[in-house]
Amino acid sequence: MPEAASTPALRATIGDSEFDRDTGVTRRAPGVYDVDLSAGWTIISAVNGGYLLAVLGRALGDALPHPDPFTISAHYLTASRPGPAVVRTQTVRTGRTLSTGQASLFQYDDEGDEVERIRVLASYGDLGALPDDVRTSARPPAIPPMEQCFGPQDAPAPLEGSSAIADRLMLKLDPATLGWALGQPSGKGEMRAWFGLADGRDADPLSLLLAVDALPPTAFELGLKGWVPTVELTVHVRCRPAPGPLRVSITTRNLAGGFLEEDAEVWDSADRLVAQSRQLARVRLG
Repeated sequence: MPEAASTPALRATIGDSEFDRDTGVTRRAPGVYDVDLSAGWTIISAVNGGYLLAVLGRALGDALPHPDPFTISAHYLTASRPGPAVVRTQTVRTGRTLSTGQASLFQYDDEGDEVERIRVLASYGDLGALPDDVRTSARPPAIPPMEQCFGPQDAPAPLEGSSAIADRLMLKLDPATLGWALGQPSGKGEMRAWFGLADGRDADPLSLLLAVDALPPTAFELGLKGWVPTVELTVHVRCRPAPGPLRVSITTRNLAGGFLEEDAEVWDSADRLVAQSRQLARVRLG
């Protein structure tokens, strides 16, 4: 049948997708993992911070006795490059419901010296063991239907900053946050989009670490251009997402001294708030 190529049976699955392969780590020794950072997750020439966080998150998930990241905080020390890297983990504490660990990712510089790229502190637990009781005033973001939103492939020319990572994402941006792409930024620090992986792989706790950092920077809607490197990023994973596309909303309230914050919420197809994050990022002024 002619439509067979698009049947769900051919969609990538959790554990068997490009994201899983590219975030895969190989245990060299207890607490030490080798990884090959893929150029497929770069923005211009920089490796995406959410992808890097998922790499370290996967290593910690292997090193710790609990499976899921509950909270993970990363400090980005130097820019990572595609290619070989080493992740070293340390168990800080283990308990009945939570375990805490730290991890650092290292690469070699041009002089052959080992350089620390990222340092992470995280607490892991079992999201499947959490109670169902939810008491919240949070509401899903108001985003138009996906067919009324626009992705990088809809632009007449490549969108600034999209680069290789755009080919690996299903990203449909709310037109109300796309003024920057038309040369008419709104001046509001807002970015909203439907989000998924291009190969159809459903979301899981690790891919949520990517989702919070995969949209264009809110700085674009503030009238700024260029790379917006992350200084620090903290993610709270609240529950395992239901199958289907995610909705991501990011806001910035304060840009001062060349730094801004980005607060992200990620909602699943069941209208549940599945992840939250805050990051501090540097912007280029003038």
